[in-house]
Amino acid sequence: MGEWRLVGLLAVGQLIVWGALYYAFAVIVSPMEAELGWAKTETNGALTVGLLVAGVSAVPVGQWIDRHGAYWPMSCGAIAGGCLLVAWSFVQSPWQFFVVWAALGTTLAATLYEPAFAVIAANVREWRRGILYLTFVGGLASTVFVPFSQWLVDGWDWRVALRVLGGVVALCAGGIHLAVLPGTRARGEGAAIADSRANQPSALRTAFGNAAFWYIGIAYFGYNFAGAALVFHLIPLLAERNVDAGTIVAVWATIGPMQVAGRVVLMALGSRADARSTGRAAIVLLPVSIAALLLTDADVAVLFFFAGLYGASNGMMTIVRGTIVPELLGPRGYATIGGALSLPANVARAIAPLAAAYIWSIAGYAGLLWVLLAICILAAAAFWIASTKRATDANIAR
Repeated sequence: MGEWRLVGLLAVGQLIVWGALYYAFAVIVSPMEAELGWAKTETNGALTVGLLVAGVSAVPVGQWIDRHGAYWPMSCGAIAGGCLLVAWSFVQSPWQFFVVWAALGTTLAATLYEPAFAVIAANVREWRRGILYLTFVGGLASTVFVPFSQWLVDGWDWRVALRVLGGVVALCAGGIHLAVLPGTRARGEGAAIADSRANQPSALRTAFGNAAFWYIGIAYFGYNFAGAALVFHLIPLLAERNVDAGTIVAVWATIGPMQVAGRVVLMALGSRADARSTGRAAIVLLPVSIAALLLTDADVAVLFFFAGLYGASNGMMTIVRGTIVPELLGPRGYATIGGALSLPANVARAIAPLAAAYIWSIAGYAGLLWVLLAICILAAAAFWIASTKRATDANIAR
């Protein structure tokens, strides 16, 4: 199979798994709560458990991929994920929902971005460009699946919607992985990124001994904490400032296209935009966007300025996730180290909504924004320090 056909099909798979396994939650959860009479703490608690399980599972999944390739994790992950969406449609009690989402956490670790990044890095000569194209298509997941999920809910109900989405994930994404992943382990000029020596346990230990690893982890935690807090609290924050509903929807709708726009800019820059420079730009844009929110109550132009910077930052930072590991830490253990670095990001996304709500209860939304700004500045400083480090000679050796 040609390299770019592999990239294209994997990109479609990412569009499906991100859309159905992740973004559809926001559409499904409200009618489910209304029918079953559950509190948001119960439904969001299950999501938190799933994200924490995803973070913990990412390391063993990455180790498997480094040793054996992504065929089994990504194929089984997509098929199991589809089946678990169907199982979700039959839940009647909160404990069943928690069990489903705990299991879904393992499928998230096996299917979302990092495993696909590892496949591309090992099999595509221009692997950075391949990752860029993959995330460009994957970034459209919410644009496609949020309205599709809503259409299913409106036309039938949330249980039918989950069964349809489950079928799409298992048959389409699972079918793509079964078809394209055989024989994709460590071949071609990109094979050095998944060098056979990556299956040595010392690859992760070597990363632990590199200060850049810990600085990146701090940066990922701070960046994702602030980003997740904004995602879940932006609408009430703007409503509290008396921004009308139409403007809130328009500001929210701007974020997605700006994520894509950020990736288009990187595609235009090509090799001139390495992971270090891209990450520095992306991680600085987030605190600038939060500062813009602090400077206005309801100025529409400033709100759209915020949305543009925030969206572009998210779009660019996704690329960094796929390219920073070999650039700063060397090629050995690409999937394992990437999985380890996804742990602080997933933990941050899991705890941020509740933590942000607690901060708001004490200090209001202005206080919350100041806390998020401080966290973002620390994250930016950590990334800039990490980006000055060099991969150790032992880990660069191929």
